Amino acid sequence: MLSEHEINEMPEAPAFKKLLGPSFILLGLGLGSGELILWPYLTANFGMGIIWAAILGITLQFFINMEIERYSLVRGESIFVGFTRKFKYAPIWFIFSTLAGFVWPGIAAVSAKMIGAAFGITQTHFIAIGMLILMGLILTLGPVLYKTMERFSIILIGLGVPAIFILTAYLTGTNDWASLFRGVVGIGEGYNFLPAGIPIASFLAAFAFSGAGGNLNLAQSFYIKEKGYGMGKFGGRITSILTGEVENIKLEGTRFEMSKDNLRKFERWWDLINKEHFVVFLATGAFTISLLALLSYSTVFGSITPGSGFDFIIYEAASIARSSIPLVGMLFLIIGGIMLFSTQMTVMDATSRIMSENLLILNKHKWETRKLPAIYYSFLWAQIAFGILIFLTSFREPFLLLTLEAVINAGAMFIHIGATLYLNLTSLEREVRTSLPRILVMIFSFLFFGYFTVRTILQYI
Repeated sequence: MLSEHEINEMPEAPAFKKLLGPSFILLGLGLGSGELILWPYLTANFGMGIIWAAILGITLQFFINMEIERYSLVRGESIFVGFTRKFKYAPIWFIFSTLAGFVWPGIAAVSAKMIGAAFGITQTHFIAIGMLILMGLILTLGPVLYKTMERFSIILIGLGVPAIFILTAYLTGTNDWASLFRGVVGIGEGYNFLPAGIPIASFLAAFAFSGAGGNLNLAQSFYIKEKGYGMGKFGGRITSILTGEVENIKLEGTRFEMSKDNLRKFERWWDLINKEHFVVFLATGAFTISLLALLSYSTVFGSITPGSGFDFIIYEAASIARSSIPLVGMLFLIIGGIMLFSTQMTVMDATSRIMSENLLILNKHKWETRKLPAIYYSFLWAQIAFGILIFLTSFREPFLLLTLEAVINAGAMFIHIGATLYLNLTSLEREVRTSLPRILVMIFSFLFFGYFTVRTILQYI
């Protein structure tokens, strides 16, 4: 049984710059194959008139993420603990859907292929294995897990996004940028908003996963808690079982009385974390998606492109090389490979966090909370071992498994959006609940992902 919340005073919010961090990690989750492959593929084939959907998609995720943050800010516990307070067996679903949704390390596979293509290496599964082991070592040897992820994400995004901007600015012209600005409002080459012949399933997938996908949005709850946002200050963090000092981790959170002073502090926190997430996740994420799509459009649009997978990335890199010099095409592959490496490591961290905490919640009657780091690292290295096993066999392109992942991730988003809105409206005090406009955005997102789930399932029946 989960215990009741303790009561404490809401801490004062720090300066804005001290809040920076959690959204960099979530942005790292978002800069995956959708941003590097799917949107560039679509704009290469249909022009920049569809980029409005990428902006709208990541905007919806901004509001979804902020409702996830709202719960942990006010209650000082992960949203999974909140779900369990409402639905006793919720942890079973989150363990299953997270494992099934991300069991195949496909992002690492593409990352390895991009690095291999840059240096002319064909046996890239050995590169992928090395990447998985390196990810495990980085996450295991950092004393405080959250700080490791925060620093790594800030460095990679701080280097990757400017590099993409320089590359795009170098290869694009005034007309290309004009097409981007027209596309933001849905004006394309001979169409408005949607061109004839666009594959709706691919378009919906790109729209849905403009940002993090599946249960990964929910990991933001961990990151703001361990950063010490609001009542998360009274929680505790996962530390390395090898190099870190043990911290007192609490599953159950701490709430505050609805006094005038506490509500003033809450409003200050809410204002600052909205700005942090807007600047880092929404603005930087939308900017990066637009740049990658524009780069593809300026170099590939008008030619016959291969499928929206790894073949397209190689085709785009070759087009970039032809439009400039071979070194630039090589740099594009290296930058993309490093970005995907960061994405896969962040996915490994987020999924291990989700599964370990939910397993601990299920067994709270017999397991102590201090076992959470050991459970986390067990999940982490089990995923790495499974990935290595996959890459050592001929089962390296599991179409059926990837199809299952797509269906489960769509369903997972549909479920957690509805569950988050229900939790916040029924568990939080009226003074700190979400506003009507945000409720409407969440309802729209819930209905959209419900439609996308059904559409994805019907596609593969």
